[in-house]
Amino acid sequence: MFHGGLLVAVSLLYIAVLFGIAWYGDRRARTHGATRRRPIIYSLALAIYCTSWTFYGAVGQAATAGWSFASIFVGPILTFLLFWPVLAKMIRVAKHQNVTSIADFIASRYGKTQSLAAFASLVALVGTLPYIALQLKAVSTTFSVLTEASDVTHTPLFGDTAFYVRW
Repeated sequence: MFHGGLLVAVSLLYIAVLFGIAWYGDRRARTHGATRRRPIIYSLALAIYCTSWTFYGAVGQAATAGWSFASIFVGPILTFLLFWPVLAKMIRVAKHQNVTSIADFIASRYGKTQSLAAFASLVALVGTLPYIALQLKAVSTTFSVLTEASDVTHTPLFGDTAFYVRW
């Protein structure tokens, strides 16, 4: 279908456009304020949840297990519909304590303990590794499909593009 070099060039151009949009939005927010656009930012943040790992995961799970794929979406929907007072309080505390990460937030609630923050960071890292691996595999599989690789499912380790993407 497509040449690998062309796909890489288009991908890099796409990333550059996204960074340009983010830079423009950040610069404009400094001069005009960000409070008016909060609903848009909120909507875009929810849309991030529907990235390629959700696409690959939800479609694959729906194809093999039926309606159990809906559980991927029920948790975030319930959180944003029912637990917004808890989220609002967490945001107020985070702003008051001037924290920027989950580890800082947890540590700030227990006397700003550095060892607790390090442990929370480690738990977050271990918890997100499967999602990072799935994201890399989604990029690799998409690249293989778009370049018409012969066998996407049985690729040796050094022939798998996910192996090179992570480096």
